[in-house]
Amino acid sequence: MNKINRRVLVFVLLIAGHYSFAQVPDSSQKEMTFSGSIGITNNAFSIIPLFSLNSPSAIFLLSWRKSRFSIEPDIRLTLDGRKGSMLFWFRYRLIDKQKFSLRVGTHPAYNFALREITENGVTTKITQARRFIASEVVPNYQIKPNWSVGMYYLQGNGLQKDGPRTSHFVKLNTSISNIKLSRDVRFQFIPAIYYLYVDGDDGNYFTATGILSHKNVPFTLQSTINQTFRSTIPGNKDFLWNVTLTYDFNKIFVRKQSPELLP
Repeated sequence: MNKINRRVLVFVLLIAGHYSFAQVPDSSQKEMTFSGSIGITNNAFSIIPLFSLNSPSAIFLLSWRKSRFSIEPDIRLTLDGRKGSMLFWFRYRLIDKQKFSLRVGTHPAYNFALREITENGVTTKITQARRFIASEVVPNYQIKPNWSVGMYYLQGNGLQKDGPRTSHFVKLNTSISNIKLSRDVRFQFIPAIYYLYVDGDDGNYFTATGILSHKNVPFTLQSTINQTFRSTIPGNKDFLWNVTLTYDFNKIFVRKQSPELLP
């Protein structure tokens, strides 16, 4: 564990210790929530918006949550299945108050990319899987019911020598939600700036996501852009964008004498 990881861990544990005795037992501990979204897009972005698949893709974001703990698979694949990523998040909400929340998480991950190999004078493309492990710290403050500000820190480590080895990603963002465009149509706007470090190279960026929804329809339409301010990261693209159609769902299971599904 490097020095930055140790400092983040100490910081999180100090905050958790300060707040742990102030937490009130929540009746939701008997509940389990299964939620997620399934989307189709012209270009799937990763958690770090600079990295994208640059091809039509499918996105599966799932979450099984009980009390403060959740397991959240994050799968993004091109439609031919040859490129993409599979992350398996384990997340815990250290602080979960009305105004302030603090989440930590870790995941193992696989990244799938095309690679050219030559055998007997014949060059072919294969899908290469690379393994990663990462951890996150996510504080968020709710200023008003429809306005929040937050920070996202992600530290990643590659587990092989032929790819990225160490990365640091720090994002400052705000979210303005429930903007009324009509009686039933809502809009959410999420702008952010972030810093990215990868194996000695780095860059500064702006990204923004807009989400259009209808209160009686489980589908949302969203678009994300990513603009480079400055970068020395190899393969950097100055501007990226996508459009995604998403189906969202959420189910709550309550365990009494037997499991019961709430409508």
